[in-house]
Amino acid sequence: MKPNRKGTLGRLVRTMLEFYPLMLPVTLACILFSSIISSIPAVFLQQIIAVIEDSYMAKDWNAVSGEILRLVLTLAALYSAGLVSAFVWTRLMAIITQGTLKKLRCKMFNGMQNLPIRFFDTNGHGDIMSYYTNDIDTLRQLISQSMPQLISSSVMVLTVLFVMLWYSVWLALVAVLGVAVMVFITRKVGGGSAKYFRRQQQAVAKVEGFVEELMEGQKVVKVFCHEEESKKDFDRINNELFFDSKKANTYANTLMPILNNMGNVLYAVVAIVGGLLLISGAPNLAISGLAIGIDIVVPFLNMTRQFCGNISQVSMQLNPMIMGMAGAQRIFDLMDQAPEEDEGTVTLVNVKEQRDGSLMECPERTNVWAWKVPQSDGSFHYTRLTGDVRFEHVDFGYAPNKTVLHNISLFAEPGQKVAFVGATGAGKTTITNLINRFYDISSGKILYDGINVMDIQKADLRRSLGIVLQDTSLFTGTVMENIRYGNLDACDEECIAAAELAGAHDFITRLPDGYNTMLTSNGANLSQGQRQLLAIARAAVADPPVMILDEATSSIDTRTEAIVQQGMDALMTGRTVFVIAHRLSTVQNSDVIMVLEHGHIIERGNHEQLIAEQGKYYQLYTGAFELE
Repeated sequence: MKPNRKGTLGRLVRTMLEFYPLMLPVTLACILFSSIISSIPAVFLQQIIAVIEDSYMAKDWNAVSGEILRLVLTLAALYSAGLVSAFVWTRLMAIITQGTLKKLRCKMFNGMQNLPIRFFDTNGHGDIMSYYTNDIDTLRQLISQSMPQLISSSVMVLTVLFVMLWYSVWLALVAVLGVAVMVFITRKVGGGSAKYFRRQQQAVAKVEGFVEELMEGQKVVKVFCHEEESKKDFDRINNELFFDSKKANTYANTLMPILNNMGNVLYAVVAIVGGLLLISGAPNLAISGLAIGIDIVVPFLNMTRQFCGNISQVSMQLNPMIMGMAGAQRIFDLMDQAPEEDEGTVTLVNVKEQRDGSLMECPERTNVWAWKVPQSDGSFHYTRLTGDVRFEHVDFGYAPNKTVLHNISLFAEPGQKVAFVGATGAGKTTITNLINRFYDISSGKILYDGINVMDIQKADLRRSLGIVLQDTSLFTGTVMENIRYGNLDACDEECIAAAELAGAHDFITRLPDGYNTMLTSNGANLSQGQRQLLAIARAAVADPPVMILDEATSSIDTRTEAIVQQGMDALMTGRTVFVIAHRLSTVQNSDVIMVLEHGHIIERGNHEQLIAEQGKYYQLYTGAFELE
């Protein structure tokens, strides 16, 4: 769909007005005032020439000096006022520009926190980063330079045109016809660049995404000797950017020389026509009725130069305007992304148990949690959080008409350890994604402590769950801060206890600054196993009743796994745990093991039962069949 640039510009102005309801009108008024002041020198030049002519004819040089002094002082006063006005609007515009960008970045980032996981699964990280870098930068140029210059030049064009018409309709018509030709050329030449400037924005985002992806996977590139293929892929994407940028800037760079030469030609034509009118004494049709003379022709030539110059300035801003509009359109498209739907009304609260066994909400932290369920009469019922999870005939597909889970029914009672085993793509991780509502099911029902998860607010639902993923994500900060990420209210002692539980304490104390060691670039200064241990400690400090371990020990060597397993066993005690693992040794002690194949549960039972059945799990365990 073709973007509506007028709608985008209007929305941008409304947004800026929303952010700065007083400052923006004041800035606009100052721009208008300084632009009008910059357009009136020709008026004073005409009056000065007229005074000199009259004084020459009357031979009264004393009168001319006083009148010229008055005109010069008046012009100086107006220029001073214009200078002050220009100083004010440039200062205010700097505040408005940076403030608008700051607020838009905040709106984008805050909005992204409410987007569903599906958005991040379907959009490259480099493309998303481009919103905050390339698109914001083009918007900065639009707000700080193009818009003020466009307004100023447009006002000066209108002001000068009015003065030209006042002085001489004939000469003004010549200038207007010349400008009409310039506008026609601008539309023909400049109009072609709009498409390529929009494509340039998209190509820049594509390049940034490719580079980020290659930087993250540089080790893989080196291992598989894929450097030459990567160069070819980058050259292809870079050539697309080059082509779009070349076409856009070819149009843009061609326009200015044409307009400048057109301006020179128009200046010469006005000079010739004015000279002919001056020599022939042809009747002048000026609105004011002034007879054409040297005092009209000389300032008119100056106004022609000013008129053409401002037309050129307007034309110069068209391409930055197009680029800025393309960036603004992408930014608004991101802001308009539908947020994650959450119609849940059940919340998670701290409670304390009364003598009669009932639960009462407590504002202080008690480490006893309950679901606060609203009732039809306006009251609330409190259901203790225990970690009972049940699937009832659940179907799910990431895309319509493409089901990946079929009629999944299972239950995990409080304190049970449930393991999922199956080939890649069987649906193991998908099941855990449905528990925390990263995705919503197509049909069926998921119950959490007897409550439909669709009725629970997502933030509260996820607060009750802990998750350790196969791919760890650590953030810039200290080791202590990364562990505390699981529970911002946790004190240092609780974070250290969680690290000890996960088996991470020993290696942390050997770091240069211990728990105060700074981590950067996703913990690049740690081994993969150490990063995984920190992720486990982060989940442990959250102390949730339900824990999801998605290949949590896959990046840990066998020796480290033995150490971690002890902490994991302690961590899982008293909790409902869902485990996904390719190493069958890590799931043997599970209460229930479910074997998945193509989105179906084909076997279920504990280790001994499944071995006795001699089905798919038996084949996996004995090596007769291997997971892919």
